[in-house]
Amino acid sequence: MKYSFEEIVHFDQQSNEWQWQLPTYFNICEACVDQHAATDKSSQAALIVEDEALGTSQVTYSQLGQKTSQFANLLQSLSLSKDNRILIRLPNSLEYPIAFFGTIKYSAIAVPTSTLLSASEVSYLANDSQASVLVTHKTMWPELENDLKDSSVQIVLLTGEGELPQSKRFKLIDFNEALNLQPTGFTGPKTELNDPAYLVYTSGTTGYPKGVLHAQRALLGRLPASRYWFDFQGGVSERIMHSGKFNWTYVLGSALMDPLLHGHTVIAYEGHNDAHTWPKLIQKHECSIFIGVPTIYRQIIQKTDYSGSDLPSLKHCMSAGEHLSDEMQTLWEERFNAPIYEAIGMSEISYYISQHKQAKVVPGAAGFIQPGHKVELLNDQLEPVANGEEGMICIRADDPGLFVSYWNLPEETVKAVHDGWFFTGDYAKRDDQNYVWFLGRKDDIINTFGFRVSPHEVERVIKAHPEVADCVALGEDVGKDKTLIVVCVIPEPDNNITEEQILDYGLQKLAKYKAPKKVYLVRDYPRTKNGKVLRKKLLQNLEQYLIKSHQ
Repeated sequence: MKYSFEEIVHFDQQSNEWQWQLPTYFNICEACVDQHAATDKSSQAALIVEDEALGTSQVTYSQLGQKTSQFANLLQSLSLSKDNRILIRLPNSLEYPIAFFGTIKYSAIAVPTSTLLSASEVSYLANDSQASVLVTHKTMWPELENDLKDSSVQIVLLTGEGELPQSKRFKLIDFNEALNLQPTGFTGPKTELNDPAYLVYTSGTTGYPKGVLHAQRALLGRLPASRYWFDFQGGVSERIMHSGKFNWTYVLGSALMDPLLHGHTVIAYEGHNDAHTWPKLIQKHECSIFIGVPTIYRQIIQKTDYSGSDLPSLKHCMSAGEHLSDEMQTLWEERFNAPIYEAIGMSEISYYISQHKQAKVVPGAAGFIQPGHKVELLNDQLEPVANGEEGMICIRADDPGLFVSYWNLPEETVKAVHDGWFFTGDYAKRDDQNYVWFLGRKDDIINTFGFRVSPHEVERVIKAHPEVADCVALGEDVGKDKTLIVVCVIPEPDNNITEEQILDYGLQKLAKYKAPKKVYLVRDYPRTKNGKVLRKKLLQNLEQYLIKSHQ
């Protein structure tokens, strides 16, 4: 296999630093698909899709190579320029990687979007990215058509069964029929490391989503995670399943690009799901690695009777998106004999701090900076802080995994990347053993009576209470220069835990200044479409989330 960690990343004894040896030319589709289509992996399944309505389908590396070439040829036949943006709004399906990788093979820019977005939100992304092509499912098109009539979109490629709709405004094309008319070989100009590849959208500071543009090199920048989070080893074939959708950056990387780069098999699911869905699929497909978010792990523990003997293929699991409680890590490993390794990342660089198999997992610690990434905790003067001191996590601006720019937002890019560093906005401490202890966003850290308290530290402790299902810690202003630590707690089902019991527990387990002073018992939290808790919105709209008997 080309592009292994050992081939690209080396430790230089003389400089005592990790060095990258990057190729001049690189293409994500060639690395993830085409290189395997020319090996003994050609007949191996690259992707298996379990669709609740359509059943099971799969595509081999050889077939995916041919299909992505057909897609690239289709874009060429439409006379699209190489830097055109191709908006992808599809469910988890075989067509998703065909469109995503095929776009990149052609040297256009793939723009993944969520099927959960409203039509007006899709219209905003289309206009902001100036996408000329939309790839979506026939069942989704009717709700989008009207909102997109004034957008930049000219051509719509429609997947799925059924007749092709008619439109005077758009050029509508049947995805599969058009693909089948194209040759299965494609030879385009070589792409260089810094050529754009894909554009993802994340929450912006203005209230509108912000485009994050990544280059071809982004995939190589993820190699440290393949060794120090996934624990991919040469010659061992893995079967990997993620509980999320391909449009989410977390899933796009960890459940599509990363596994395929190393020639593994990905299992994806589309349909309604509950706690039993994931163990059933792990069992059916003999998955060796499962990737999810803390909510999924908690539901499986609470609502199913599955254990390690039911899932003998499972070697380890991975989690990101929000903090996984120490209690859940312990319960999961005891029951399934498969540890969960947590990681920290963001849309701009993916995952660069993680727990991993080669090092002991310390409760509460986020893990280590992955070898290969140059990361420092810096103070306001851009000086490294001492161990035990709080600093902003900053990443060297020449990191191969770092994004190119914020789309059409040059001032935002300059604010985030300067003086040789990318400022993540996240704060952390590092101990004498080099474990990183995540504190959170600057805005999330609670300033209470002269103390700075990480909400994650409070949450970690309160979540360990056996009758607490989940917890979010916030700072509530109750007067001028007077901020109290409050916790919004989702109780475990069918228990009668009280606010007083939680307050007492906090005083027993935390320093007095860190202990919560008020408790709200809630049904749920406001979340993004990817499940992340919206902390500010929770505090602003607390009344609507309170359990009625506690209002």
